[in-house]
Parts: sequence; C-alpha cells; structure tokens
Amino acid sequence: MRNEKRNRRTRTGRRDFWRSFPLGLVDLSDLPLKAPWVGVYLVGAVWIWGKRKDALGLLESAPLVSPVMDALLRNIFPAYLLLGALALVVLMLYPMGRKAAEDDLQRVGLVNHAGEAPRLLRKRRDMEHPNVTIWEFDNRGIPLKEWEDKQGRIEAALDLTIAKVKYGKGKRRVLLYAVPARGGLPERIDWKDKYLPRDDFVLALGESLLGPVTVDLDKIPHILLGGSTGSGKSLLLKLLLMQALQKGAEVYVADFKGGVDFPRAWRERCRMCFTESDLLQTLDQLVAIQKERSALFSNTGCDKLSTYNKAAARPLPRLIFACDEVAEVLDRTGRSKEGREMVSQIENRLATLARLGRAFGIHLILATQRPDTNVIPGQIRSNMDFRVCGRADNILSGIILGNAAADEQIPKDARGRFITGDGTVFQGYLFDQDGL
Repeated sequence: MRNEKRNRRTRTGRRDFWRSFPLGLVDLSDLPLKAPWVGVYLVGAVWIWGKRKDALGLLESAPLVSPVMDALLRNIFPAYLLLGALALVVLMLYPMGRKAAEDDLQRVGLVNHAGEAPRLLRKRRDMEHPNVTIWEFDNRGIPLKEWEDKQGRIEAALDLTIAKVKYGKGKRRVLLYAVPARGGLPERIDWKDKYLPRDDFVLALGESLLGPVTVDLDKIPHILLGGSTGSGKSLLLKLLLMQALQKGAEVYVADFKGGVDFPRAWRERCRMCFTESDLLQTLDQLVAIQKERSALFSNTGCDKLSTYNKAAARPLPRLIFACDEVAEVLDRTGRSKEGREMVSQIENRLATLARLGRAFGIHLILATQRPDTNVIPGQIRSNMDFRVCGRADNILSGIILGNAAADEQIPKDARGRFITGDGTVFQGYLFDQDGL
C-alpha cells in the first residue's frame, strides 16, 4: 500500500511538471515578475565570463593545480549556463508556495477520495483587475461545487479573500480570483453620479473585487432582494429605484408604513400604494398596460420594449414596481376570508407580471427579510432571475439564493454587504436616500 501511494505521487509529480511546463511558457502576464531573475542570470553570466580569463591565467601560472580544480576552472562558464538555466526554468514553472498551499488545503479537508489536495499550478495577475491574483489549481477531481461549499475554509487556509471560483479550461482546473485577506472590500462606498451606467437599462448595485456589479433589466427583468434587519436591503432597493427614475422609468412603490421610509421627494416622483386595495388597483393597472403593450407589439412586429422604442416615434417608459416587504403583503396568517381573497388576487397579479412582464418593460423588485419559505409562492420566486441577499440566516439565504452563501460569507455585523445568486460578493453604494 505504501509503495502504491509512493508510485502514485511520483506519477502525479511527473504529470504536474508537464502541465506546468506549457503554462509557464505561455504565461506572459507574469513576465514583469520573471524578467528580473532573467536579468540576474545574464549579469551572472557576464561576470563569470570576465572572471574566466583570470581563472585561465591562474592555471597557466600555477601548473600544479589539482585536476579537479583544473576541470572546474576551465568549465565554470558552461556549467553556470547549464545549471543556471535549469534553476531558472524551475523558478519560472513552479510557483512559490505550492507545497504550502497544498498542505493548507489538505488541513481544511479539500481532498479527493485518495486523500490528495489540489495542487497549485501557477499564480498570475488578472490583466483586467491588477489587484486580483488568479490561483490556478489542478483540482484532483474535486468538483467545483465542493470548492464553493468550502470557500470560507479555503479563504482562511490561504489567507485571502476570494472574488470568484470557476473552472479553467476543462474541468480539471479550478481558478480562484482572489486578493489578500487584508485587501478586501471597503466597508463603505459613497454613491457618485459617474457610477450611473450609461447603457439602457442597466442599474448599478455596488462594487465587488472584480469591479462594478450591475443588472441589465432588458435581459434580467426582475430582482429579488433579501436581508435581515439592518443589512442595508432597503437602502439597496432605493438605490435601484433612484437610478430607474434618473433613466426615465415610472416607479410604483408599495409601502404599508404610511410613507415613513419614503420622504416627500420620493412621494412626488413615485406612485405610492399605502393600502392593500390601492396596491391591487395598481397591479391591475400594470397588468392592463401589459396587455395593451402586448397587442401593440404584436401589431408592429416587435418582440420587446427595447426593439419597439428604437423604431417608435414616441418611446414607452419602463415601469418598475417595488415592494420592500413582500412577505408581509402575501402572508395569509390571521386574515379573514375577504383578506385571504385580497391576498390571492395580489399574488395572482404579481405572478402574471413576473411571468410576462419582461418583454413589455414591466419589472418587479421585491424584497423580504422574513425567513419563511411558504410566504413567497414558487411561481413568483422562480421568475425572479436576479437574486441578491445581504446578512441573513441560512433559511433566508436559502429562500433568496437557493443556498447558505449569505449566511456563510456575509459577516454578521456587515452593513451594505451583499452576495448575488452567482456568488459575487459586493459592497452596495451608499447614497442620500432622503433626496433624489
């Protein structure tokens, strides 16, 4: 058994070498870091060539030098070229800290059935994000899902913050996009007008380690936000609505707190719904608009709002409906028969808009902080393609994201820190929510 393990390690070592060899040859992104060592090698060659003449002169003047010393002095230059070149190749092909990284990953249990931890093949800078380093591993047959599930442990083991995990070329390699642990996201990023995306109809949410995080409502029409009290969920919702207003959208907001969360400037520019009957009337109006636009697009041969607006003399605005606590609206607990019927109608309208609104420029932004899987119906939740969750327990994280990532990766004291459905962690922009 011991010999078998030793032979397997030997075969694995040879395979890793031949995998690393072409990577080192083509990895030009590391050239600035490798160039100094090439320079040292060349300077050493020049220096030894100059001293070689002195060594040969010593041999002529001292014929009693031992044969070993004679051979060494006569061949010191070619020996330096050969051995130095081999050392340079090893230095370039094998990343520093390979064995340490393998040992650290083994300690946190990221191993295959044979007990082998992933092996680091190379580290290189991300050309698009100079502060990010890409760690490329031979994953030893460990699936990407296991890397994602153990991301927190990997970060602690390697002392870094991971921005993204994905497969490399094929599924034998895994790429970690990371920065040093002390170089993570800031705790606050103030909004600036220059952050407003120019593309129609793209909204900005914040910044990740890989740059701005945005959502294109023309491609991903509906947004589901989650987060516990104090996570910054409501502020993120208002950030999206503020940008929508700046881009010319008509915004409808359901607020059953009497407008406390939306000061006068918001109530002047948005259609506010303060009661359930008012909300149902608003949703009926949006469904009617959806039907009107469906007939209009059918007559003009357009498949979606952006196509229609390019050809139309009078473009149609996008319509945004937002609700900061949709779970409260849809909760039937303790309601009368009439109240449950009202909820059923509201739920039906929301489901219709979630299913059909995309093509007609009608978008839903729904938020919740309640960890109750039964409150938001599946037919609504399944059509909310863009999902974002702030600080949350594993139940709420599961409702919003389908996994426990928010519970595991968002610090319990974080404000304005979120994670998207694809695992991107970002810090939301902070803006003056009292004005527009």
